Amino acid sequence: MTDKELLTRIARSAGQKAGYKQLVRELSLGGGMQRRLLLEQLARMTARGALVKLDREHWSIPKAISGAGGMRDNLAAGRLDLHRDGYGFVRPNARQATGQEDIFIPPNEINGAMQGDQVLVEVEPPKADGRRMGRIVRVLERRNPTVVGVFHYARSDRQQGHSVVPFDERMTQPILIPLGQELPTAVEAATPHRVLGAEATTPAPHDDLEGLVVDVEITSWPTPTRPPIGRVIEVLGDPDDFGVDVEMMIRKHQLPRVFPEKVLAEARSVAHLDLSELARRRDFRALPIVTIDGETARDFDDAVLVTERAHGGYELQVHIADVAEYVRAGTDLDLEARLRGTSVYFPDRAIPMLPQELSTDICSLRPGEDRLVLSCLMQLDAEARIESYEIVEGVIRSAARMTYTEVHQILEGDAETRARYAGLVPNFERMRKLAGLMNKRREERGSIDFDLPEPVIEFDEQGQMRGVTKSERTWANRLIEEFMLAANECVATWLEDLGVPSLYRIHEKPEPRRVVQFEELAAAFGYSLGLGALPVKRIQTRGDRRESQRGGRNVRTYEVAEDIAVTPKMYQKLAARIEGKPEERILSYLMLRSLKQARYSEINEGHFALAAPSYTHFTSPIRRYPDLIVHRISKALLREGVRGEGIVEHGRHSSPWTHHNEGQPATIRVPHLRRSLTAPKVGGGFLGEPPIPEAELAQIAEETSLTERRAAEAERELMEWKKVRFMQDRVGEEFAALVLNPAKYGLFVELTDLFVEGLVPIDTLRDDRYTWRENTHEIIGERWGRRFRAGDRVRVILDRILAQERRLQFSIVEEGIPLTGRKLAGAAPKSKKDKRKDGKPTASKGKKRFGKKGKRR
Repeated sequence: MTDKELLTRIARSAGQKAGYKQLVRELSLGGGMQRRLLLEQLARMTARGALVKLDREHWSIPKAISGAGGMRDNLAAGRLDLHRDGYGFVRPNARQATGQEDIFIPPNEINGAMQGDQVLVEVEPPKADGRRMGRIVRVLERRNPTVVGVFHYARSDRQQGHSVVPFDERMTQPILIPLGQELPTAVEAATPHRVLGAEATTPAPHDDLEGLVVDVEITSWPTPTRPPIGRVIEVLGDPDDFGVDVEMMIRKHQLPRVFPEKVLAEARSVAHLDLSELARRRDFRALPIVTIDGETARDFDDAVLVTERAHGGYELQVHIADVAEYVRAGTDLDLEARLRGTSVYFPDRAIPMLPQELSTDICSLRPGEDRLVLSCLMQLDAEARIESYEIVEGVIRSAARMTYTEVHQILEGDAETRARYAGLVPNFERMRKLAGLMNKRREERGSIDFDLPEPVIEFDEQGQMRGVTKSERTWANRLIEEFMLAANECVATWLEDLGVPSLYRIHEKPEPRRVVQFEELAAAFGYSLGLGALPVKRIQTRGDRRESQRGGRNVRTYEVAEDIAVTPKMYQKLAARIEGKPEERILSYLMLRSLKQARYSEINEGHFALAAPSYTHFTSPIRRYPDLIVHRISKALLREGVRGEGIVEHGRHSSPWTHHNEGQPATIRVPHLRRSLTAPKVGGGFLGEPPIPEAELAQIAEETSLTERRAAEAERELMEWKKVRFMQDRVGEEFAALVLNPAKYGLFVELTDLFVEGLVPIDTLRDDRYTWRENTHEIIGERWGRRFRAGDRVRVILDRILAQERRLQFSIVEEGIPLTGRKLAGAAPKSKKDKRKDGKPTASKGKKRFGKKGKRR
């Protein structure tokens, strides 16, 4: 039964709700497998907001948010994100969230909900600026069955039990551990919420748990008057022990890390080459195809080859590991891969989406071994414009496993490396030339390329962290990026023009509000996106109108930005203007913040940042589930007799966000494509049954977007944790820093040499009374007018390490004057008592004094 059919059945039930037993009876479900699949389907639909879980066995159709805020229609379902100060925001589920802002929840209206829970909110009428406030009326689904934190024994007999302080600072309530239940046993370690490893099911003895990191299963959920209660199921160790930080992140973000035995058994059973399958495919084994990856990579899922055509131009071959040949739909392997959604990469280890029998063996394109692939063969003219392409099932034998460092050395003329790979050197030079041309073509259509460095953790021989550096992005990396982008676009174009339901990687146009905010910040540096006059509408609140009618103040009006004709070309031009400038780092960061987050969707809406009308993820099926789905759809079509060929006419890959004139409304350029198909078609469409129904693709898109964000949050948080631990012995040291973002609480700064961020609290700026100016996005001293803006260069000293919050606290060295600090023209002190005879501020004001080791007295 499809999701749509199930929704229709529930909608027709009394009160638009139905119970599990009722559905089992009405659908005439038989054995345990059918009933388990129904529960999984209900859980997936609840997770994406299509259904609301009323209690353990009942679901209903959710109600939408009403603009009028009437009591019958003012309920919204969504995910709760708490703040450490107690309040929270409910982010409406994707299917309800169109055009809706997050809903603010005051601390007294949380009603026992916890971080990440799916909740039902009663929403108040919107404020003047569109913001909404509400109260949680019911928790629909608990998302934290287990919580990781630091254990503390009860300090007196009057306490009801021990406590665990959650590692997630957004969970402000400690978890109560009843006396006598602090030590896990082999029986207690068993939990239905997660597959535990052998080290958990066979607990190590611990005499003293004080200060150790533990994993707790919630046995009783919190209420407005009672904290959550739980039991310890794992003891991870001391927070400073090697590897404990990774284990903490895994459990905090609920990352599946242990493969069930049935999944491993299935992986072992399918991990072999079928000789008849080899014989059926197009053979590329005689060609000098290579893989290019990082030094530590173990799963090689893409291989490339560039050749020159006899009549001019190039052929680009991109061969991708054919994971879908081994991971079939509906199998235990497939369900586990879908649950994980993506591989997660930490600095010193990875949590793969697939077992090693597949990810690093039979699916990995290892040199000298026959491997099944799904290939995209592209024909390009001499200027690197794609003329045609073909998607085909093939078999390759990689000629070499290359690293980015080796390819970079070859391209830079390193004699030793070029001699070692003498037979392949011309191939890499050809790749570099083609990638440069392809990059130029992307720039012409407006594709944005933010060259923001990423942090890289360096380890010593004992595995201890020794520093944080910025990653180097060379042409060895960029040529692979260009080739993968081209393959992804071609596959997306092929599937879209067939009219077959598929998954797309979309990046929507930025919100007008964020564009306006960026324009204001960029103006402080003398830059602009070139938007021209911004269209705004003026609104009035009912409260202001009522007060005016009573003879009060004049009616206030509020300006709200309407839709803005912004294009990726505008961002690209600005990125080119700031390249190499001192403000490049900060403006690139601010531009990135103004854009939306890319996500997966069954509906193609284009990719704004790439200026691509059609884009998907096809090139990493070993580590991303959406890529596996796109492979599965492509293979099904090819085996139905659909030819994977397309001829791209001029303008096919032009941007859908184009203007005739800057500042004028955007117009969509309609691309044209010709292709040959053996299947019946009408207007280029495929008439057969779609390999995967669109309704199922919609839920896969929602799930995988969530798992992608979950993985990114875990990776980013671990990086911050390691940075904080690395800096804990450097309290009192002085550093050069860049102001990234002035805010209400202070200055967020980044250390110039160490790639580490932290906060200078506003109350530590002692030479004046500073306030945050939201309209100009700067912090200004009230007496002397000294300003702190994004992009200022400052000298800071590390004051404190806030390990639990994973934050570093700095203060400005000496008087707090930035190296690029500015005073307002003609600024003067406000009172005579704050001036010396020469008109300068008194020396005693705001001076920070330090001892020999740099610590404040």
